[in-house]
Amino acid sequence: MRLIGLLDSPYVRRVAITARLLGLPLEHEPISVFRGYEAFAAINPVVKAPTLVTDGGVALMDSGLIIEHLERVAGRSLGPNDLAAHARAQRILGLALASAEKTVQLVYEFNLRPEDKRHDPWIERVRGQLAHAWRLLEAELAAPPEGFEGSQAWLTGAVAWTFARRTLPDSIEAASHPRLTALADEAEATEAFLACPFD
Repeated sequence: MRLIGLLDSPYVRRVAITARLLGLPLEHEPISVFRGYEAFAAINPVVKAPTLVTDGGVALMDSGLIIEHLERVAGRSLGPNDLAAHARAQRILGLALASAEKTVQLVYEFNLRPEDKRHDPWIERVRGQLAHAWRLLEAELAAPPEGFEGSQAWLTGAVAWTFARRTLPDSIEAASHPRLTALADEAEATEAFLACPFD
């Protein structure tokens, strides 16, 4: 299987780390959707990262759908089996994905949109959504569900926080989110994360 995209994307990175945790070998092709547009389009004309090309040559996109496929290939999930723990883990995962999405929106706004085209009310709205997502995620980590460490919620929370710290350091207050900071620091020191660095 081939994973297409750069590891500075939280979505590409969560797929790469998931594959590691599931013990699945992936051939990583670090192609940018911007600088490598034509090369990416030759693999997937939609040019959406991540793209996973299966052993059968099927190009899959969207990190959640790719991860679902990888879990089927591996024959196991990175989520808790207990129904109540699964619901809690899914809530944490949803907050982590929302945080990543809002951070990406701000990165695009500040790095791609000309300053005179920016819409301040939109930026403030996204900032507010992001702040709420971080606050709720921090609260959830006070008592994480059973089986949290090593789960999809665990790894995506860490990936999202690292992404925000690296791309928009002024948009987060690490001191106000000690559990998120600890989560990311501990995860980033693991073998799976070190094998798939943000850079």
